[in-house]
Amino acid sequence: MRKAKLDRKTNETEIAVAIDLDGNGVRQIETGVGFFDHMLDQLSRHSLIDMAIHARGDLEIDDHHTVEDVGIAIGQALKDALGDKKGIVRYGSCDLVMDGTRSTVALDVSGRPFLVWRVQFTSPTIGTFDTELVREFFQAIAINAGITLHAETHYGDNNHHIAESLFKALARALRQAVEIDPRAADQVPSTKGVL
Repeated sequence: MRKAKLDRKTNETEIAVAIDLDGNGVRQIETGVGFFDHMLDQLSRHSLIDMAIHARGDLEIDDHHTVEDVGIAIGQALKDALGDKKGIVRYGSCDLVMDGTRSTVALDVSGRPFLVWRVQFTSPTIGTFDTELVREFFQAIAINAGITLHAETHYGDNNHHIAESLFKALARALRQAVEIDPRAADQVPSTKGVL
């Protein structure tokens, strides 16, 4: 069963996440942050990971705690759903274009969290959404899922497209990496025998 449910409550946020790695991209997302909901919708749809994400946060302060804590919860749920990682492809990458923007995400479900971030936004906000929160989300996913994650935007001047291309590329790379390899379905993809 490559599924996980997680409830996370702090003084700043209350988050409930449920995922199914073998889903079809069915999603129910409500965080109170409109642009973030749109990005999470892309993440689920393009990864084909079913996601139910409900969050209540201290949005009267700003969106930071909600976005970061949702990333933490999704990362922990991914780690739980992957279990011992037996049979997964492990590696995934996607070079994705969206109009005048091109972004690449490459990742390794290695158990060794690491983020390389080579992304520049040309504005501090997309509507009311703080663009620096995109990095915070990616870092929370990488650290809590135990993923080595490299993200780069090669070019682009539309900030909505920069963010969306990164979320879609992350989704497509995750989709590759967590798939079961039919040629090695009973093996952990490491010469060490563990990940």
